[in-house]
Amino acid sequence: MTEVCKEEFGTAVGPVEKWILRSCSVTVEIISLGCVIKSIKTPDRCGQRYLSNPRYFGAVVGRVANRIAKGHFVIDDKEYKLAINNGPNALHGGLKGFDKALWTTEAVDNGVKLRHSSPDGDEGYPGNLNTCVTYTLEKNTLSVLYQAQTDHTTPINLTNHSYFNLAGQGTPDIYDHEVTISAESYLPVDDTMIPTGEVKSVEKTLFDLRKPVLLGSRLKELPGPGFDHNFCLRSPGQPPLERKCARVVHPGTGRVLEVSTTQPGVQFYTSNFLDGTLKGKGGAAYSKHSAFCLETQNWPDAINQPNFPDALLRPGEMYTHTTRFTFSVV
Repeated sequence: MTEVCKEEFGTAVGPVEKWILRSCSVTVEIISLGCVIKSIKTPDRCGQRYLSNPRYFGAVVGRVANRIAKGHFVIDDKEYKLAINNGPNALHGGLKGFDKALWTTEAVDNGVKLRHSSPDGDEGYPGNLNTCVTYTLEKNTLSVLYQAQTDHTTPINLTNHSYFNLAGQGTPDIYDHEVTISAESYLPVDDTMIPTGEVKSVEKTLFDLRKPVLLGSRLKELPGPGFDHNFCLRSPGQPPLERKCARVVHPGTGRVLEVSTTQPGVQFYTSNFLDGTLKGKGGAAYSKHSAFCLETQNWPDAINQPNFPDALLRPGEMYTHTTRFTFSVV
């Protein structure tokens, strides 16, 4: 049984709550500002604890996670324009996305349910959207259930943007992590990080992570600053069955993170744009390649790519998907 308790955390646009989920092996802290996973504590093989994220990491991002090309899309012959906040593109829901909202909360069995209502026109998106995210902790698995409904057709793509370093808080890089991603294909991107439309096999490429790969040596070979790419977990039109998609091992501590999801893709990101200016717990500086993200989601820019999985939520439909993070040691 998981212990669930609530504390006051501070104030933003209103009182911010911190919820603590504590099982026999994992402790998770969640705050209502941004639906953020504030920290995850799990023992290494010696029994010591690990803090994963500073306060502003770990947020739920939306309405649409990742990038939308030129902040532009069309639904039913009507053009919509979004704020440009990442080069020439829109990123992670806009200037004031779900990560900056104060979510309402309630306790549920083994966890907490958070809700947010996004009004019609919010950040340029159509329709009133009611979103619910439920975090539950059972033994060593943190599950995240995303649900949403709308009264007008709108694009949606929710994910959690937690950063992980399995070596522990303040460790300067992730080069000694071994990564496996169970994907047969990935999406090449242009120089603004928008998918080109090609779905490319990972076979005989540096994106073949189907067997464990030492991250440091692979990043040295990879052109550009690092990984920030969608790995394709299922093809458009395939049913959203839950499957294991990624496994990361830190040999030094023995910590293991395994991820499963019903989503069609996972964005693997290696903190290419952290520059050391952001300070976290204990004053630790977060620099390039100091953490990794496994953002389970729809394929980026799907609203503008007709051969990608459907990105639209329509009235009367329920948007729903599940992601699980399982922590263990070897």
